[in-house]
Amino acid sequence: MKNASEGSPSLFRVKKVVVLTTAMLTFIPFWKAAAVVLCDFGSSAFYAGGIAMRAFGPAFPWYILAVMLFSGLLLMVELEACSLFVRGGAYKIVREGLGDTAAKLAASALIFDFILTGPISAVTAGHYLCGLANSFLEMAGLSFTLPEGGISVVFGLLVTVYFWRQNVKGIEESSSKSAKIIAFSLAVCFLLAIWSFITIGLRGAHMPPAELSFSPESLGWAEHIDWMKTIGLVGMFMAFGHSVLALSGIETLSQVYREIEYPKAQNLKKAAWLIFGFALLFTGGLTFLSAVIIPPELIAAKYNDNLLSGLAMSLAGPGILKLLMQVMVVVCGVAMLSGAVNTSLIGSNALMNRIAEDGILTDWFRKIHRRYGTSYHIIHLIAAVQMIVVLVSRGNVYLLGEAYAFGVMWCFVLEVVAIARLRWKKASHKRDFMFPLNIKYENYYIPVGLILLSGFLLTVALVNMTTKQIATVAGFGFTAFLFAVFSLSERLNAKKANTMFEEGYRERINAETVDDLKEAFSELDRPHRVLVAVKNPENLYHLEEVLSKVNADETDVIVLYCKPVENVLYRQDMRSAAVDEHEVFTAVIFLAEKYGLSVTPVLVHSNDAFYAIAQAAAVADAREVVMGVSGRHGANPQLERAVMTWGAVKDRELSHPVTLRILWEGREVSYRFTR
Repeated sequence: MKNASEGSPSLFRVKKVVVLTTAMLTFIPFWKAAAVVLCDFGSSAFYAGGIAMRAFGPAFPWYILAVMLFSGLLLMVELEACSLFVRGGAYKIVREGLGDTAAKLAASALIFDFILTGPISAVTAGHYLCGLANSFLEMAGLSFTLPEGGISVVFGLLVTVYFWRQNVKGIEESSSKSAKIIAFSLAVCFLLAIWSFITIGLRGAHMPPAELSFSPESLGWAEHIDWMKTIGLVGMFMAFGHSVLALSGIETLSQVYREIEYPKAQNLKKAAWLIFGFALLFTGGLTFLSAVIIPPELIAAKYNDNLLSGLAMSLAGPGILKLLMQVMVVVCGVAMLSGAVNTSLIGSNALMNRIAEDGILTDWFRKIHRRYGTSYHIIHLIAAVQMIVVLVSRGNVYLLGEAYAFGVMWCFVLEVVAIARLRWKKASHKRDFMFPLNIKYENYYIPVGLILLSGFLLTVALVNMTTKQIATVAGFGFTAFLFAVFSLSERLNAKKANTMFEEGYRERINAETVDDLKEAFSELDRPHRVLVAVKNPENLYHLEEVLSKVNADETDVIVLYCKPVENVLYRQDMRSAAVDEHEVFTAVIFLAEKYGLSVTPVLVHSNDAFYAIAQAAAVADAREVVMGVSGRHGANPQLERAVMTWGAVKDRELSHPVTLRILWEGREVSYRFTR
C-alpha cells in the first residue's frame, strides 16, 4: 500500500484517502442466488432416485417427490432464519438459539455433510461418465464394458484434487457460471420431459407401486425389531428417511443471502420460489418419469447409479438420438455435480473460518497462504478427508448416500429447534417472514408450525439411526471426534477467544490508498450521490435510514469516516474520540449486506471532520449529505458548524441544490444549499 498526501499545506485539508475495496460489495439478483443454491441442491437429482430404489424398491419416486414438496417447508425455515440476519447460516443460528455446545454439534454434523457432499457428487459424476462410455462401446458392438466403480473412484479423486487446488488459490464459485449451468439444465430437463411424454404416448406408462420393499441392508438394526418391519406409518418414515438426501444443499440459501441485492427480503422469497419450482420439476419430475419409463429390474441392474442416463437411453426413437440425449444429460450432470464438489470445499472452509472467528479454533487452522491469502490448512484437511472417503467408498454411491443423510437430518433438527427458541430470545426482532402456523400470546408468537416440523424431523432422524448402521456409526463417530477437536482447541485458545469476544467480530478489510478524493470517486457512475458521514459503529441510525429509502438504481452511497491525523496537536478532543476504522466499517458492511445495497466506503485522514465531509461532498458532487447527531455537541450546533465549513470549501456555483441532513431516532434537522 502506498501513502499519498494532498499537496496543500493547509492544516484542515484531507491528508490521506483510503478506499476500502473489500467493502465495495457486489450484490447479485435473486435468480443468480437461486442458481448458486440449485447447483448444489439440484445435483441430488442424479443420485437420490437410485439410492432410494435400492433401499425400498420401485415405490421410490413417490418419496422423492414427497421430499421435494417437503423442501418447501425447509425453504420457509431458511427464509425465517435469513430474516433474523444472523450471519453464518445454520451454525450461527444454532449458536444464537441454543448456545455454544449445540452450535459445535451442529457445526460437526454440517461439516460431516460437506465432507460427504464432495465424494458423493464426484463419484456420481464418474458413474455417469463411465455409463456414457459404455453406451458408446455397446453401440460400437464391443463386448466389454468399463468398470464403473474403478472409473468413478479415479474421476472422483481427480475432481477433488482439481477443486482443492482451485480453492487454495482462492478461486471461488461464480454466480454467473452457476446461472449458465442451471439454464442448460433447464433446457435438458425440458427436452427430457417432452421426449418422455412422447414415449409414454407411444408405449404407455406403468405407474410405480406404493408398496414398500426394504432390503436387509436398508433395514439396518430394524431388521431385528419385528414391529418396525411392519409396513405402515413406521415404514413410511423409514422410506422418507432413505430419501432425505435429496435435500442436499438446501442450506446454501442462508450462505448466499448476504449477497442478494435490494430489496433483499422480496428477492429472497423469489429465489426460494425458483429453487422450489426447479427442484420439484427437475429432481422430483425427472425421477418420477424415470420410474414410469424404465422397468424396475433394469434400474436395479443397470441404471442404479446413473438413473437419468437410463431415462435418456430408454426413450422411444433412434439409438443415435438417444445417445446424444445421454451426452447432454452427462454434460449437465458432470457440470452440476462438479459444482457441488467445489461448493463443499467452499462451504466447509467458510464454516471452519466462522468457527475460528469465534475463537474456537487455534491460529494453526486460520494460517493464511503467503501467496494466495487463503486458509490453506483447512482446505488441505477437508480435501484430504474427502479423498480418503472416495477411496474407502470404492465408488459405492449407495453407501455414501446413506451416510450423507445423517448430517442433513441432524443439522435441520438443530436449526429448526434453534429458530423456534429464537422466537422467545429475539421476540422484539422484526422478521420479514415467519414460518406459518403461529399463535400470538402477549408479545410472543408461539411457533406451533416450527414445533410440529421439528417433531417430524426428529422422528425421521431417530428412525434413520435404527435403519442406517453405517451412517449412524460413521456420523456419530465423526461428530464426536470433531466436537472433541473443537472443545480441546477452544480450551487451548481460551485467552484469545476471550479477547475476540470482547472486541467482537471484525470484517477482513482490504484497503487501497489513492492520490486524492477525485480518484476515490472516479468509478461512481449513477446520476445521483449521497454522502453519509459515520463515526461511531454503534450510532449508524442515519446510515440505516438512507439504505432503507434510497433509490439503488439511481444513487451511489458513499460512506465516509474521518480519522484524525496522528501526532498533530490541533483539536485534541477530536483525536481522542477516534474509533478503530475496522469496527466502524465492519458495522457498515453488516448494514450494506442487510439491505443488499452497494456502498463505497472511504477513509480520510484530517484534523477537521466537518471540513473533510464538505470537501468530499464537493468532489463527489453529492446531492445529499447525511450525518448522525453528535452526543457531545447536539444537532443545532453541529448543523451550524457544517454550514460554516461548507461556505469555506465550496468556491463555485452549485450545479444543483445540496441538502444537509442530521438524523437521529425520530427526528431530523436539515439545511439546503442552493448556491
